[in-house]
Amino acid sequence: MPNASESPLWLGLKPAKPLPSILRQPPGFFGSSPLQPPLRLCSLFATGLCSPSRRLLARPSPPHPPLPRGRPPSPRMDSSSSYPSPSPSPSAAPPAAADAGRYTFSPKLRWQPDVEEYFAAAYGRDRFARISEALAHPSRYSCIRVNTLKSSIDAVMHKLMDLVCEKGLSEGINGLEIIEQNARDQSHERSSLIQKCPYAGLENVLFVQGSGPHVLQYNSQPDQSVKEIVVSRKCAESVLRGAQVYVPGVLACSSHVEKGDKVAVSVAVEQPVKDGGWAVGITRGTVLQGLQADAHYEERKGLYIGQGIAAMSRSGIFRVLHGIAVEMTERVYKLPSFNDVLEGEIFLQNLPSVVAACVLDPQPGERILDMCAAPGGKTTAIAILMRDKGEVVALDRSHNKVMDILKLASEMDLNCIKAYKLDALKSVSKTDEATIVGMADSHCEAIKTLANDSDPCPVTVDGKATNVVEDSSTTTVVQSEQPFLIEDKNQESKRYVSKAELRKNLRRMKNGPGRSNYSGGRVEKSKGFLPNSFDRVLLDAPCSALGLRPRLFAGEETLVSLKTHARYQRKMFDQAVKLVRPGGVIVYSTCTINPGENEALVRYALGTYKFLSLASQHPKVGGPGIVGSCELFNKTYTEEWLTEHEAELVQRFDPSSPVDTIGFFIAKFSVGEKED
Repeated sequence: MPNASESPLWLGLKPAKPLPSILRQPPGFFGSSPLQPPLRLCSLFATGLCSPSRRLLARPSPPHPPLPRGRPPSPRMDSSSSYPSPSPSPSAAPPAAADAGRYTFSPKLRWQPDVEEYFAAAYGRDRFARISEALAHPSRYSCIRVNTLKSSIDAVMHKLMDLVCEKGLSEGINGLEIIEQNARDQSHERSSLIQKCPYAGLENVLFVQGSGPHVLQYNSQPDQSVKEIVVSRKCAESVLRGAQVYVPGVLACSSHVEKGDKVAVSVAVEQPVKDGGWAVGITRGTVLQGLQADAHYEERKGLYIGQGIAAMSRSGIFRVLHGIAVEMTERVYKLPSFNDVLEGEIFLQNLPSVVAACVLDPQPGERILDMCAAPGGKTTAIAILMRDKGEVVALDRSHNKVMDILKLASEMDLNCIKAYKLDALKSVSKTDEATIVGMADSHCEAIKTLANDSDPCPVTVDGKATNVVEDSSTTTVVQSEQPFLIEDKNQESKRYVSKAELRKNLRRMKNGPGRSNYSGGRVEKSKGFLPNSFDRVLLDAPCSALGLRPRLFAGEETLVSLKTHARYQRKMFDQAVKLVRPGGVIVYSTCTINPGENEALVRYALGTYKFLSLASQHPKVGGPGIVGSCELFNKTYTEEWLTEHEAELVQRFDPSSPVDTIGFFIAKFSVGEKED
């Protein structure tokens, strides 16, 4: 890797303005590994599973200007920013010799052996080891995107500082205090926890610094064991990002835990089992005695994520279905949380996701498609970049996720967003889209001509007359003993309604919404859109998500499953190519480190569609892509990646780099004249 003194201009990264001295900190502020020498090609694998023929560009991501350091933390915690092996605070009492290293957070990410070999072939063993280590820890800052249609970035900064003083926002962001930097006295380089993003093209972004990893002192009496609660991996990953411990995430608990007790929180991570798979091995409700005979006693060593106060007793935790089980008071990572803070004015979003929306470069008046839009972060970012002028079509196949998109758009006062329930694999239609957009409940189409009739329409189901009444929000079906008929009183002709649809509706009303159905609210369905009907398309494709942080387990993915993800993404990309007009733009992105879903997709796109070409990106924050190829499955399949020139045109975000973000990939395609 280049030294910190080397210029990052080769990457296209230009600060919006000269950086103040407070930003000129040593590399590695965000807790990433120290800069390493250039990567070397790794040898062929003796197993024959992966036979790499690849090399990385000699210029990986340069160090970026980090955020300034925060205030010293509580004396009960160590404020060391070394990563990932912090030193205990001098004021903290050393743990007992028998428990040395137990009450720490030093996770090791587990992979399937063949997947680990594959990634080592792609990145080199040393670099992949650093990536794997970084993935197990959260980023040490939060990225906030400001809704510039409702506020300005300066106004948001002042509002946050006012809330700290007036409403105690510091409690809401885990005790962190936001301090306004004194520009006149930079010689002291006083810590500041909130900064404007230093990268050109991202002037609507704020960084709020967290801290960690901290070494906690789990206080206990010498003759007493620490009271503990063991949570699931998913729960622990949320807690590391700033959440509380909720009841469904609790797996085991010490006996005699009462409300108000101080408890240590550890995580149970999947372990290998005899059949070759993985399992947690803890039955929910297990009692912990503080002995080595406890479930996963040894496995939980080094997997303690903090401590807090029990919000209910042990019996209550395993009796109720929801609610907060533990209110976290001390955390390994202290990260800001912005629940219900400046709603509609700010949105918490990963930096690469903000970059992806900016790379699309939407213009006012254009028609944009966001193919996999939930939860709506990129959709709203696109609408704001367009100044809410034009049309942004957002798709998702989940009813509830479409509702989330509409809710977020409403909070941000954005009117150009239209959200539809539609599988992205069925985005293209050969018919006029105006005739195939209907309401979510399919049975409404059969009786929509009766909507204006205030009287019920008698319909017979299984020999019994049924009254069907539709209003603006629901369709009600009530059985009665009326004669067998289907009649619209406002029309001379009789209309017949499908018995199957009405029986389905009756079952739905009898049995409730069910787990897979929605409860309340309507969304529009679409059967697709005409080819060449969008100016720009964003495909943030569903993926293996192996770039998300923190991730405490990765053994669920195999080479076969990774290849399945890639095949699924290619089908979606085919749809995107059909929908974008000649002269338009496609931006493809994922949140995975898997080159088979990233560089290999680009290789497929350029090889399949000769009218596509890679375009330069702005802003450019990430590093280059991976060059070469890799032989898989005993050399029966070769996965092709990029050339050196192509690799310079994409963006790959490395979790172990000083940018300290999630693993992410962005490729931008220009669309030429299509072939008939």
